[in-house]
Amino acid sequence: MSDISLRLADPADKPTTERLWLMFRHDMSELEGDLPNPDGSFRDEWLHMAFSEPDRAPYLLTNGDRPIGFAFVRGLLGPTRVMNSFFVVRGARRAGTGMRAAQGIVARHPGQWEIAFQDANPGAVEFWRRVATEITGDTWTEERRPVPDRPDLAPDVWISFSTTAGSSNVRPVDEDA
Repeated sequence: MSDISLRLADPADKPTTERLWLMFRHDMSELEGDLPNPDGSFRDEWLHMAFSEPDRAPYLLTNGDRPIGFAFVRGLLGPTRVMNSFFVVRGARRAGTGMRAAQGIVARHPGQWEIAFQDANPGAVEFWRRVATEITGDTWTEERRPVPDRPDLAPDVWISFSTTAGSSNVRPVDEDA
């Protein structure tokens, strides 16, 4: 996976991101108990907000000309950025791709960060703790918060950390021109 790139997605990338979104929501349905809508789709308000709201940014991760993941960031106009959604297709996992993408996104938006995940998702638990450690050493924190409007779900785990522009531990992924 040597031809990995991360770029801000544009409106022309939305159909590709929508297809990746279905895979992401399918993975998450195991944790959240969500079933598809009658048409086979899943909840997608975050997908649409990522492409339409000014304080959000959708990113597309590719290997050559093949889409392999996405990330949605919110809070760009406020004091805290939030990794709203993050997904790497299974065939591209465990090769450092997700780490490079996460570092690249954080490098583009220095400041306070928060990232949520579920304790029931052991891959995410390990991954996000490793990301926070790679980026900030041991200066990150972790807490559990209830999921809004979902008392049936276990609390989310939230990791918080801060970065500054030019931080030596934040290495961007190759970017498209």
